Amino acid sequence: MDVDSALKLLKDHGYKYTGKREKILELFFNEKRYMPAKEVMNRMEESYPNLSFDTVYRNLSLLEELGILEATEFQGERQYRISCSSEDHHHHHVICTKCKKTIQLDLCPMQKLQDMIGDFKITGHKFEIYGYCSDCG
Repeated sequence: MDVDSALKLLKDHGYKYTGKREKILELFFNEKRYMPAKEVMNRMEESYPNLSFDTVYRNLSLLEELGILEATEFQGERQYRISCSSEDHHHHHVICTKCKKTIQLDLCPMQKLQDMIGDFKITGHKFEIYGYCSDCG
């Protein structure tokens, strides 16, 4: 997915194109890392000096709802990144706690844990590993 595809997805779901939405998408597609809403707001203030935090947060929530962004709770706040769920395989991430860059893990520990759990029906899970990337650590 790229910015144009994401904007088309918004339009296909009945949402209007706005310069703010395009700017948010460009920011995430360029960064390819987790960012909190506050950072998104700060990065957009130069282009949109009267931008409200509510507008940023509503757009982030919408983009997450449509599957364009994915979110996690990290360092005490919700953080967002471009979703990689459009890929055709299940995976998890290693996340740098300093720069928030992510590395994809093409394995899932739930495959091994399922046998240990017994008759518990799993409906979903999330697995993330935190540390420092080679640039930060």
